[in-house]
Amino acid sequence: MLLELHDPVVALMRQVGRDIVMPRFRNLADHEISEKAADDFVTIADKESELRLAEGLAEILPEAGIIGEEACAADPSILERAGEGLNWIIDPIDGTGNFASGNPPFGIMVALADGGTTLAGWIFDPLTGRLCHAMLGGGSHIDGEQVTAKESGGDLPIAALAVYFMTPQERADIQRRSQASFALVDIPRCAAEQYPRLVLGQNDVSVFARTLPWDHAAGTLFVNEAGGCCQRIDGTPYVVGDTRRGLLGASSPRLWDKAVATLFG
Repeated sequence: MLLELHDPVVALMRQVGRDIVMPRFRNLADHEISEKAADDFVTIADKESELRLAEGLAEILPEAGIIGEEACAADPSILERAGEGLNWIIDPIDGTGNFASGNPPFGIMVALADGGTTLAGWIFDPLTGRLCHAMLGGGSHIDGEQVTAKESGGDLPIAALAVYFMTPQERADIQRRSQASFALVDIPRCAAEQYPRLVLGQNDVSVFARTLPWDHAAGTLFVNEAGGCCQRIDGTPYVVGDTRRGLLGASSPRLWDKAVATLFG
């Protein structure tokens, strides 16, 4: 079933990127951008993208429910069933803050989950055309080529730490613990970019505080199927519908072990 879904899902994501997302890039009026919460933006392109994706995915696999970021913002009760049964998980534009400012990176993310287990995930960059996808037990691919996660190979592992959803104390602790052991770099503020960086050898470690399914279902599967390691801080798998905070991704199991001991030990 999963292999049969791939081509129509990719075609839909490319169509949405071409017809809805890219025409709005650097072409948004002020009234087409709003804040759902502090530093959490939504644009007309997010809303239109989600509607088209939800419509198209429902046609591809009618028996699956739809868990979309903007639908959940309007009705939080939808998120409560994210781990129940078969569901499409949609992030219509990941990195909306970047998109709204007219800057890359941003992306479209879709995952299919069953009972909390992510079966397949797709991460599409409409600006460059890069398509990352993974299927459970089937490896990870970029633009059709199978990929294996690799470490950056630097003197210190490169860490991109998303600390902005942490408490001030958590933020201070992790920054103090990381300084001597990692080379710190800015985060892209876009999970659709951060997860590929872990596989491509650009970053070695990433920490996420907030772990909503549309941000992480596709990416965790992509990293793990590529041979990297993305898990909860306690070493348990990421499960769609689990509302706990905290997620640690690394380009290899070795670096995951090093990171969790250093940052959270």
